[in-house]
Amino acid sequence: MKVIRAKVLGFCMGVRRAVDMAEGELRSGGRVCTMGPLIHNPQVLESLQRQGVEILNENKLPENLADVTVIIRAHGISPVLEDELKKRGARIADATCLRVKASQMKARALTTEGYTLFLAGEKKHGEVIGITGYAPGCIVIAESDGAEHAAADFYRNNPTAKTALIGQTTISAEEYRTIGEAIKKFFPDLVIVDTICGATHDRQEALRELCGEVDAVIVAGGRESANTRRLLAIAQAQNKPAWLVESSAEIPIKIDLYNTVGLCAGASTPDETIDAIERVLLATGHSEHPPSNSHLGKS
Repeated sequence: MKVIRAKVLGFCMGVRRAVDMAEGELRSGGRVCTMGPLIHNPQVLESLQRQGVEILNENKLPENLADVTVIIRAHGISPVLEDELKKRGARIADATCLRVKASQMKARALTTEGYTLFLAGEKKHGEVIGITGYAPGCIVIAESDGAEHAAADFYRNNPTAKTALIGQTTISAEEYRTIGEAIKKFFPDLVIVDTICGATHDRQEALRELCGEVDAVIVAGGRESANTRRLLAIAQAQNKPAWLVESSAEIPIKIDLYNTVGLCAGASTPDETIDAIERVLLATGHSEHPPSNSHLGKS
């Protein structure tokens, strides 16, 4: 079997920054917690927990967080929740991805300027939940099929409203474009904000290129990771047999049926997980590494 890695995979800068921040706080001593999962990768979370990091549940916050450092997850949180943590005495370390932070600030600014915000993304995803806290009354659109219906409903009672569109940073460019076009049928002056993360775009394009060279694809990453699940969808849309695996133990037996297998990974997948998966795939084959940076990351 030949294994070919995608040209872009491994930690993005936002994930690396969050993990480095957590490890730095641990070295400083004292109790360290994260507000929700720091990133969406089970191996990384388990490693941090073994080192003493606790994960807080916003529905069961301790009454007293004095002398506790609470790290805001890479996906961000709402300003109301951040204020609540401060009221309970927590010291805040903000590991929100800088790209997500920019979306939060833009959402707040547009809302203040009187715009109604359409937010394209997964309704229960941490990033989307956090952004809605900066834009009360925003309309969350989970998929392109629902965009036209949501816009039509809002248009009936608000035909002259100023509108804007912001997307979850991990949304695909094609889906975001389709959502924007659907809303513009009712609001032609829709302001579309470019919020897609460069690392997300690079990974998706690297995977599309990879699909032209392989018979099947393994996507390494956490099932809770939106950008990882989108990589799986892209591989499947290219008519490639594809599997999302969180560890080498999950590699399907039927992968042996394919001569050339592509390996890609989400932005929160650590190098050691990628390497372990590759080693198993290479039990009877060899690997081709791309000449460019295999672990390129952008925020």
